[in-house]
Amino acid sequence: MSGHINSIWEKDAPRVRFDALKGNKSTDVLIVGGGIAGVLCAYKLKNDGADCVLAEAAEICGGITGNTTAKITLQHGLIYDKMIKRFGVDKARLYAKAQAKAGEEYARLCGNIDCDYETRDSFVYSPDNRRKIEKEVAALKRLGVEAEFSDAGELPFAVAGAVRVRDQAQFHPLKFLFNIAKELPICEHTKVVELKPRKALTNRGEITYKKLIIASHFPLLNKHGLYPLKLYQHRSYVLALRGAQNVSGMYVDEADTGLSFRSYGELLLLGGGGHRTGKQGGAWNELEKFAEKHYKNFELIGKWATQDCMTLDDIPYIGQYSKSTPDVFVATGFNKWGMTNAMVAADILCHLVQGKPSPYAAVFSPSRTVLRPQLAVNAFESAAGLLTPSAPRCPHLGCALKYNRAEHTWDCPCHGSRFTESGELIDNPATDDKKL
Repeated sequence: MSGHINSIWEKDAPRVRFDALKGNKSTDVLIVGGGIAGVLCAYKLKNDGADCVLAEAAEICGGITGNTTAKITLQHGLIYDKMIKRFGVDKARLYAKAQAKAGEEYARLCGNIDCDYETRDSFVYSPDNRRKIEKEVAALKRLGVEAEFSDAGELPFAVAGAVRVRDQAQFHPLKFLFNIAKELPICEHTKVVELKPRKALTNRGEITYKKLIIASHFPLLNKHGLYPLKLYQHRSYVLALRGAQNVSGMYVDEADTGLSFRSYGELLLLGGGGHRTGKQGGAWNELEKFAEKHYKNFELIGKWATQDCMTLDDIPYIGQYSKSTPDVFVATGFNKWGMTNAMVAADILCHLVQGKPSPYAAVFSPSRTVLRPQLAVNAFESAAGLLTPSAPRCPHLGCALKYNRAEHTWDCPCHGSRFTESGELIDNPATDDKKL
């Protein structure tokens, strides 16, 4: 079984195709990366009458975006109590408001698009810590979000409690994105190989730009912004089950390694088995064992995996790439909540590249402090990866790759690049295949 297995979304969405760049081009705003964040940036800019071009190395939405569980919610684990302590009530409220606004934007856009959009309640549960849940409910209420304590009785096991936020949503991400991408100025199979000031060199020609948005999942530019230290990547796994007990809400464990549940039609999407990329984890095996224990006669319809960029403090990096690059912008580190955060990114960046202020920009600024405990962990993993002798090396920054038995891939524990057994690049930040 190869490391890239198609999600259910990829099976039934009518894909749209775009030509590669022909010759040289010039634009006001160049967007690099055709995942959900890049597509939404292009959509918003074009609707604002701005001149933009999106360059995608392969095909749009062919990477991480196609492997999401596609939950649209302002509930991103148990983050708000921590956020209030770390940043204060005002910043936490702005974060929640930005996410709620993103949810409203999806509701508005999906009103005219056939993309299986459904309103659902969202739950974050804890198997064994009722106090944590109570604190998060109180934190959300302080921020003006209607939240309540729930026993999450739909789940096939008992929990200590869950935070319930009503009227969130789920949808089919690719039906939505292929629909809004149709008329956009997109160049597929156009790989950016080098970024220079105001000019991107691609495998097809040059694109000159005034402003640049890097929306390539993990940022491409290593020279600025310390992203290899500010981010790490986390893998998680999904099974699509028919004949399992369905759920009407969207559920996620507050722990990184816990389980998530949502329905799609008659299917149950069971997520989990997560681990830092390049480390060992439960993967699909853990999910299959859970399904066998809790569901009697289920049928396995599909399985896939995804990878998320995680920041130091639970808030994405959206805004100016670094202090020294005023015309370069970034959207990364969505911490597993790419649906709303991509919409937030498109909103903020659409303002910033046009020289307009955004009320949310300060919360997500990539230049905020990096002095967080996770920084030491990332630095340690990078050092360990660099100092590991022999082993195949990652072409990104030279770390030793680790073999991923579940997916038959070579994964980088430092920054999360992944390669097939024969050395072809699957996930960035590396930009080249690995020489074997």
